[in-house]
Amino acid sequence: MSLNETPSANRVHIGIFGRRNAGKSSVMNALTNQNIAIVSDVLGTTTDPVVKAMELLPIGPVVMIDTPGIDDEGELGSLRVKKSYQMLNKTDIAVVVLDGESESPEDIALIDKIRQKNIPLVIFHNKTDAPQNVPKKEGHFYGSALNRVGIDELKAEIVRLAQTPEPERKIVGDLLDSLDVAVLVVPIDAAAPKGRLILPQQQTIRDILEAGGISVVVRETELAEALPKLSAKPKIVITDSQAFGKVSKIVPSDILLTSFSILFARYKGNLETAVRGAKALDSLKDGDKVLISEGCTHHRQCGDIGTVKLPAWVKKHTGKDVEFVFTSGTEFPNDLSGYALAIHCGGCMLNEREMKYRYAYAAEQGLPITNYGIAIAHMHGILKRSVEPFEDIRKILE
Repeated sequence: MSLNETPSANRVHIGIFGRRNAGKSSVMNALTNQNIAIVSDVLGTTTDPVVKAMELLPIGPVVMIDTPGIDDEGELGSLRVKKSYQMLNKTDIAVVVLDGESESPEDIALIDKIRQKNIPLVIFHNKTDAPQNVPKKEGHFYGSALNRVGIDELKAEIVRLAQTPEPERKIVGDLLDSLDVAVLVVPIDAAAPKGRLILPQQQTIRDILEAGGISVVVRETELAEALPKLSAKPKIVITDSQAFGKVSKIVPSDILLTSFSILFARYKGNLETAVRGAKALDSLKDGDKVLISEGCTHHRQCGDIGTVKLPAWVKKHTGKDVEFVFTSGTEFPNDLSGYALAIHCGGCMLNEREMKYRYAYAAEQGLPITNYGIAIAHMHGILKRSVEPFEDIRKILE
């Protein structure tokens, strides 16, 4: 991703679904005016989801997702179908491509699933070159991707759905007045990427600037000396979760303190659930399984927070022999029944819909779920302080 590129998590995700050879790849190519996906008459040409970040005017930055056919067969085919349905969890707008005018049982099941998930839906009847002769139904569009018939109408509907206004959300900007100072604590260790800040840090700095605030970035090793050098007392200190314990001892109690992952849990609508879920850390027993899930697939290094530091803190906090299971990227278990707790990363690489799906899915299966920053704050005894900026959340802990 270039420095000027909109993060994938902040882009509208447009998923294209349907049976094999319905013309999904052709629709994707026609919508984007690019040959992104391979088009072939051979059944099952698309064997894995094709995900492409791009510009789709007049919407702007989007992520296009071309998926395998939902009628694929055999052992591998069933895995591909599972992958296609999995893509619904991150889809903001679903385009179902039908082969002609009729809907197959697989199409009907897919459409029902999309509606159950309340995903905005567009149905495109492909390979119908004379759409004017077909009775039109609301939400249904007719044409031929190969001949570019009906594509403009389809695109206009996608644009309409994508431009539906949403409430403006802030990461931290709504907590700041103009010229307020926010100190960002960013460890630079073996796990930190070379030559750059990670995405949550970049996005938080941008949010502070848009609010007219002043951002000061410092390592945890210089924080104690840096604070007295500031001419104005900071309004808030935001720390990387792994430095929470050390930073909380340095920052005076009259300065607000929180973490990047707590801010992102609020930004994506999961903070209350995550705070409630952290209480499950106190009731873990020997042999319990804890799921630790990350939204990205970065190269894990010595001292990795998810696979090394978090398990160590959990074992120290509980004093129990707890078993840990790790997942990353798009892999999130379908069956959560064997777990006592899930601890998720801040989800900076996942869009809001997928994060809300994961939290809701855990709730459906009765699994407490929290996130890295909240779990760490709880285990260090500073959770109440770390959610002090958020009055509605603070009440939960009173």
